[in-house]
Amino acid sequence: MGRMLGSSFPETINNLLKALKSAESQGRGEILLSLQKVLSGLGGAAASCHRDIYKNARSMLTDRSMAVRCAVAKCLLELQNEAVFIWTTELENVATLCFKALEGSTYSVRVSVSTLLGTAMATALMPKQATVMRQNVKRATLEEVLELMATGFLRGGSGFLKSGGEMLKGASVSREVRVGVTQAYVVFVTTLGGQWLERNFAVFLSHLLELVAHPRATQTHVEAVYSRRCVSFALRASLGGLLGEKAQIAAAKEICLAISKQMRAVEAVVNDPSSENRAGAADVSASQHVMVCALKELGSLVQSLSATASPLIQEPSVGLLETVTSVLLHPSMAARLAAAWCLRCVAVALPHQLTPLLERCAECINNLKNSPEAVSGYSFAMAALLGGVHQCPLGIPHSKGKMVVSIAEDLLRSAAQNSRLSLQRTQAGWLLLGALMTLGPSLVRYHLPKMLLLWRNVFPRSQKELEAEKARGDSFSWQVMLEGRAGALCAMRSFVAHCPELLTEDVIRRLMTPIECAMTMMSHVPAVIKVHGAHLKASAAMVRLRLYDILALLPPKTYEGSFNGLLRELVAEFTLTDNSANTTTSLLRSLCHYDDSVLMGSWLQETDHKSIEDQLQPNSASGSGALEHDPSSIYLRVPAVEAVPGPLPLGVSVIDASVALFGVVFPHVSFKHRLQMLDHFAECIKQAKGVRQQAVQLNIFTAVLSALKGLAENKSSLGPEEVRKSALALVMGALDNPNPILRCAAGEALGRMAQVVGEASFIARMAQHSFDKLKSARDVVSRTGHSLALGCLHRYVGGIGSGQHLKTSVSILLALAQDATCHEVQTWALHSLALIVDSSGPMYRGYVEPTLSLVLTLLLTVPPSHTEVHQCLGRCLGALITTVGPELQGNSGSISTIRSSCLVGCAIMQDHSDSLVQAAAISCLQQLHMFAPRHVNLSSLVPSLCVHLCSSHLLLRRAAVACLRQLAQREAAEVCEYAMSLARKAGDGKDSTSINLNITETGLEGVLFGMLDRETDRKLCSDIHDTLGHMLSSLAVEKLPHWLKLCKDVLAATTEVGGTVASVGRRKDEEEDSEKKDEMDDDIMFTSLGQDDKSKPSVAPRWVTRVFAADCLCRIIHLCENADKAHFDLAAARVTKAKNPEGDFLVLHLCDLIRMAFMAATDHSNQLRMAGLQALEDIIKKFAAVPEPEFPGHVILEQYQANVGAALRPAFSPDTPSDITAKACQVCSTWIGSGVVSDLNDLRRVHNLLVSSLDKVQTGKSPSSQLYSESATTMEKLAVLKAWAEVFVVAMNIKKESQSKPARPPQGEGEDEDEGDGDVLPPDSLMTLVQPELPSLSRLWLAVLRDYALLTLPAEFSSQLPPEGGAFYTPETIDTARLHYRSSWASVLHAEALWLSSTGFGSAEDTGPVVASAPGNSTDSLVKDRLHLLLGISIEFLCFPRAEEPIEDVMSCLHALCTLLDSPSARTHIAEDQLLAVELLNVLHRLLLTRDPPSVQLQVTTVVQKTIRAAQEHLEHIRSSKTVEDGGDEECVSVLGEGGETGELLPGKSLVFAAMELLVFILVRHLPHLKAQDTDGVRQPPQHLSDHSSRLVAATVTALAELPSLCSPAGSMTILPTVLFLITGVLRDTAVKTSDNSVPAPVSASLQAIKTILSSPLAARSQTQWSALVRSSLATVLQHSQPDTCGVSVDEVSLLTAVTLFLLSASGALVGVSVLQTGCIERFRHGLDSADPWTQARCYQLLLSVFQHSCRSLSTPYIHSLAPVLVEKLKAVEHSRPSTPAELQAVQEGVKVLESLVAMGEEHNRVQLLALLVPTLVSYLLDDMTFSTASTSSKDLHEFALQNLMHTGPLYPAAFKTVIGVAPELKTRLEAAIRSRQANSKAKTAARQQQPSVQAAPTIKLKTSFF
Repeated sequence: MGRMLGSSFPETINNLLKALKSAESQGRGEILLSLQKVLSGLGGAAASCHRDIYKNARSMLTDRSMAVRCAVAKCLLELQNEAVFIWTTELENVATLCFKALEGSTYSVRVSVSTLLGTAMATALMPKQATVMRQNVKRATLEEVLELMATGFLRGGSGFLKSGGEMLKGASVSREVRVGVTQAYVVFVTTLGGQWLERNFAVFLSHLLELVAHPRATQTHVEAVYSRRCVSFALRASLGGLLGEKAQIAAAKEICLAISKQMRAVEAVVNDPSSENRAGAADVSASQHVMVCALKELGSLVQSLSATASPLIQEPSVGLLETVTSVLLHPSMAARLAAAWCLRCVAVALPHQLTPLLERCAECINNLKNSPEAVSGYSFAMAALLGGVHQCPLGIPHSKGKMVVSIAEDLLRSAAQNSRLSLQRTQAGWLLLGALMTLGPSLVRYHLPKMLLLWRNVFPRSQKELEAEKARGDSFSWQVMLEGRAGALCAMRSFVAHCPELLTEDVIRRLMTPIECAMTMMSHVPAVIKVHGAHLKASAAMVRLRLYDILALLPPKTYEGSFNGLLRELVAEFTLTDNSANTTTSLLRSLCHYDDSVLMGSWLQETDHKSIEDQLQPNSASGSGALEHDPSSIYLRVPAVEAVPGPLPLGVSVIDASVALFGVVFPHVSFKHRLQMLDHFAECIKQAKGVRQQAVQLNIFTAVLSALKGLAENKSSLGPEEVRKSALALVMGALDNPNPILRCAAGEALGRMAQVVGEASFIARMAQHSFDKLKSARDVVSRTGHSLALGCLHRYVGGIGSGQHLKTSVSILLALAQDATCHEVQTWALHSLALIVDSSGPMYRGYVEPTLSLVLTLLLTVPPSHTEVHQCLGRCLGALITTVGPELQGNSGSISTIRSSCLVGCAIMQDHSDSLVQAAAISCLQQLHMFAPRHVNLSSLVPSLCVHLCSSHLLLRRAAVACLRQLAQREAAEVCEYAMSLARKAGDGKDSTSINLNITETGLEGVLFGMLDRETDRKLCSDIHDTLGHMLSSLAVEKLPHWLKLCKDVLAATTEVGGTVASVGRRKDEEEDSEKKDEMDDDIMFTSLGQDDKSKPSVAPRWVTRVFAADCLCRIIHLCENADKAHFDLAAARVTKAKNPEGDFLVLHLCDLIRMAFMAATDHSNQLRMAGLQALEDIIKKFAAVPEPEFPGHVILEQYQANVGAALRPAFSPDTPSDITAKACQVCSTWIGSGVVSDLNDLRRVHNLLVSSLDKVQTGKSPSSQLYSESATTMEKLAVLKAWAEVFVVAMNIKKESQSKPARPPQGEGEDEDEGDGDVLPPDSLMTLVQPELPSLSRLWLAVLRDYALLTLPAEFSSQLPPEGGAFYTPETIDTARLHYRSSWASVLHAEALWLSSTGFGSAEDTGPVVASAPGNSTDSLVKDRLHLLLGISIEFLCFPRAEEPIEDVMSCLHALCTLLDSPSARTHIAEDQLLAVELLNVLHRLLLTRDPPSVQLQVTTVVQKTIRAAQEHLEHIRSSKTVEDGGDEECVSVLGEGGETGELLPGKSLVFAAMELLVFILVRHLPHLKAQDTDGVRQPPQHLSDHSSRLVAATVTALAELPSLCSPAGSMTILPTVLFLITGVLRDTAVKTSDNSVPAPVSASLQAIKTILSSPLAARSQTQWSALVRSSLATVLQHSQPDTCGVSVDEVSLLTAVTLFLLSASGALVGVSVLQTGCIERFRHGLDSADPWTQARCYQLLLSVFQHSCRSLSTPYIHSLAPVLVEKLKAVEHSRPSTPAELQAVQEGVKVLESLVAMGEEHNRVQLLALLVPTLVSYLLDDMTFSTASTSSKDLHEFALQNLMHTGPLYPAAFKTVIGVAPELKTRLEAAIRSRQANSKAKTAARQQQPSVQAAPTIKLKTSFF
């Protein structure tokens, strides 16, 4: 409206202002908001009314209604855009007003007021150009502005008394004001932008540090902590988000300067005892707070920069480490702790600093033993560094642990020597031991006995000693003693928490002695305090805190005996019996349910301002966490939500610990004691009054909740009726408490009780009680309390348990929710309703409509200023949507009504001004989208989500990203499209003012990448990662260039600080890249608050984001791999791209991929280097085989050799961390093995990197220079050896291939000529590089395998491990070493197997350290040892390869087994030990059951075949030696072999049986029909097997056929039926007719197998059985090939071949079996009648072999039956001449058979036989006329016939003449043909040359000749 008001705006504004004066609060809010809209519409045009609006609105900034304050702030914020006076003349007044408005404010007021204050200050400093031009404005200076803000921080809204008077007794500033001003500082800096902050950082920093040094900010300790947190927040929020990495490094330098300046001042005071001491002392105490803030921020900066911060440490001018360590000597403990924490951050960011820093601190402690500050400071630092070790995966050397123990022991021993130091030394000693425990069991195990001794000695041994103790000692010695015991307990607690594996029963028993003693001592301490003074109270409290902490971690059963005393202490602790302060616990919030945050306001935990908003929570000392409250927290793990550990003050911590322990112990206490305690609680509450009563009640409730939670977790009951009654009375009393937090806790307790009691009657009673109360009560308190009680009952009992009360509950709550008079009641009722809807699930379905209509009504009627009500309405709506669920997709009338109501509700909430309500709207829409995606309108939802991405509210950003994540899972493309449309709209500039969002052409993805640089919230970042991941998986392949550019832009933004490793490589790229760089800078526009973009450049992507981008790169490559082969084929990609320019392929971007991987691999950040190397490895693997179309014979990656080499080289520099070197070795071996590099010299470059690493492995790093733990060294050495192993395997493969190829003609002797031939890589060139290293490598590989074998032993054999560790691991790091061995053993095993089998098991080379015992036997036992090592490892692994083991390991292992079986000595060993072979086969069988990949199965069959072959050789060997010994006694020898005399094969002992099991499994898996019985009569047609299946089946069949040869005759009779059944079955199931008439592999294998079996020497042995077997097998084959049963697809020829094989190989068994004979003749006849000429031709060939069989009794019947058919067939050809080569071939084969019959015939039958042959051949001849027109096949037949006739004539001249003479027409045709042949003499020669080729072309040759 604003723009359209035009001239009428003055009166409109006046009317609004008039109304403003008389309106009530809701009206005032609405009027102010409409004024804001008017102002925003009119802009500068409304200048005349600005003053009026300002005057009227200003007074309301301190209105009692918070909603009005918010509205005023928003209105004034809009006003300051145009009204110059606000930030010039009125600036001070505005500031004062804001400070006043912040007093007693709520979170939303603080946010809006601080935005106003910060923006006004920023504008005053840098006004907008336009406004300055219009009026001549005096700008404020930075000092003035900061001074104004500081007054608010230090003095609050109490006016500006410029005198020093108010300094004397001024009340401290209200916390709300301080927190609000802190937020304003952040807004101020954010508005001015990152560049401004860079330029003015020094001023800003010193200003903030002055604030915290000001005495007013630090009047009490807690106030000081609060001020420190505020300043830290302001620093973190501005530095962390606004500055890029370069600027952050500069800022860190500034902070260093500030620290050293402060430290110099402090040292001056400390070292100058004379001058006025008081002022100096004040300076020192103020300086501690400055130090804490500065060091905390420095630590955070370095930690967020991670390895990018290395320039900071390296630059001597900065001296960061010196500066920070100097603070370790600061007089104040807080500063020393902060310095220690900062060192921990440095060590975590730069792990190579960890060991040197530890050593340095250790040295300083030893040198400065006599300075209390030094002992304390350096021990803090060491403890902090030890605590950081768990964040450094490479760890620290084991020896450092020993060093710490000795220092700690020394400190504890010398504590008593010097009273000035005893306290510090005691504390330091125990602190170090506690920190040592965080290193985990592998290190602590070694020091445990010593620790147990130390702990025992700190405490008195007996009751008597305890009594004696009480009597003696002064107050100081007591203090030292208490501190010592607290320290000891603290170290124990650390031990129990970090080394649970070492907690055996014995250790727990020994720990209990000192602990029980401590419990007894607790009861004596009050008396001691009375005697020696109250200053011991703190130390005593510390002992109690430590005691409770450790007991909570131990199983309560261990200290059952001490329950009574312990519970007395605990209850006294939290009921404040001996405590005059009203301290409250901080645990209540965390024990209440997360969902109740809306009632308790704990959702503030989820805002960006959490760390300062905590100060305003109601419980004691809330948010005042600081390291000095508990030094031990310096080494504990920091909870995920906090950046720096902040333990609460001791008083609160003790109560927290007692409450937590109470919850642990309560479930184990007897019912009697439970009742006593509950009654005591009620009594305590009754006794206390006023504020104290609230405090006691809060603590008691927290304890009760803790106890109920413990009961629920232990699944134990609350107890009998009286216990329940007492508990119920306690709870019910609190449901009416005026404190809302207590009411919340009471509701929660009631629900938990219902859960623990679990009886329907009890639940009914409680529900009824609340129903009655709610019906009668009118006061707000009890109505809210009891309505929550209903909700909690349902929540904890669930829908089924509370179903019967559902109707009543719902009706009551619906009624309460309509109570418009009290919004608090509405909030609580709606919250409970949401709980009920959630827990009832489908049971609530009947109440959905009324509830929904109520929700909609309230959304429209409740004023928007009551945000809590709207938040609860949002919860209800979400719960209702879930209840209706998938039904929402329906189309019925009622469902569409529900759906539209939900959508309307969401729309109303989306328009609400409160961020929480908007977040609720988003999550409701997200639910809707899940159940009914079609009905959610993405075109409006996505743009609104995109706008929320830049919201200043964390919860709203979280909700938006969570929603985008869900949308991107299903509809990524649409989401991106709608986001781009929003960008286009904003680009049109119409409403660009309202949308503050920079979506540029990088789209939503670019914005999300940008958010990753600014967001610190873990949940949010992980959701952004997921969202980008989903977008990537759906869109990356289609929009490849876009995503690659995104990743490239992020990765290209490296911080060039101090020049990176890769600067040389980059310079080349930069010329061509400079234009792109300009575009790129425009792309990465990241949003930030405020309008003026010129002053705010984007933050360059931080290292975390760059790592994510590198991971994205790997994912893109992986996605393309699954998409289209053209992505990895340059030629295909170019073709497709030419056809369709839109398409894009990965291979066309190879240059970019390599460059990105290179940039990442050579960065400062270690994580990024890892990601870059991983990407490089992926690129090499995927692109290694892609040919370069322009240079045939070359591959596309060759041109990038230099880049790959340059990317790898830095990773091998001496100061590179082990994990990166290990990864680089992996990439090296991939690169060398990929076969890309063709030039030996290029290969040498990368190879030399590996050679240098190998030298390092052999020499070993000197222990003095060791920075990381021994396991890091293990990892690096193993990685090097694995890389060499992989290279060696590749080299051997290349060598093997080159040997199997035909050799090139020799080029002369010697190798010199060979090497001169440089451009073609000789096949073993890789071998020449590896060869020199092999002798040492093989030794190292064996050592690795030995270690690995020992490390894989089960735990019970751990005593067998060598005490001094292995070749590459130390005993201390055994657990981590196992992982490294696990990742590298497989390649090493394969390489070692190759090496051993190529050198005959190393018997050739001398093996150094292995000294042979017996000289004769040494090599043999050596071979055996090595063989057993390799086999043992393989079998152990293959026995049970876990699912997560990579398939490559399984393959390496199988390859190694194959290689071993290639070596003769290994074969004999395996065959001699038959059980070993059986075990191997059983393990392989199991492997087949669990692993599917075809490559594995094929490899397994290869191993099986080789095992069988080994056994065969062994059997042959025995037989031959037996024959020689026994002088050729056949009988004796023949019984050798499995099965012996009886033929029995024992499972488990028999190799044949094991092999059969395995082979049958493979066959049945691939040919399931084999199992089917043929009884059902329906034959399955044969299967077409896939390529790998057919190879597998063929290999299996071949192996099967070998098995009978391993058996004795009797044994072979046992297995032959099975074997033959399987082979004939395979033949039947795979004999498929193929289009090109090729024979499938399984068929040829089956035929070969039949041949093998039939021709084995067994036939002679067991005649009758054998014949029966052969006959039945043949019968089976005949049955399979019956013409009527087998379908069209069956390959008849293969079955005929099988029949022929039987006839030829086993003729003896088959002669005279007429049934079989008839069958066979039948099959042949069917074959001859076949319509397929190819079948005919093969049939003729097979017949020929049968006819020619030496055994006449076999062949004669066949000749008699089939020769007539044959002659008939050939005769018929005259009338149907062949038209295809195949038909011609058939005729030719037939003629051959006839000719052979003629040759076989007796001399006297020759004429009759020729009378059949000659006329047939003559009938094929053509006369001249027809010859010229005939087809080629016909002509060829003519030639063939003529040639055969001319050949036959001379063979049988007499008979030939006779035949020709009988028929003159034959003679004439023949003569005519001969004449025409001579006439065409030239043609004849041509024909003669052609003829053989014609004949040869279609000849069918089987791959294997079976005959």
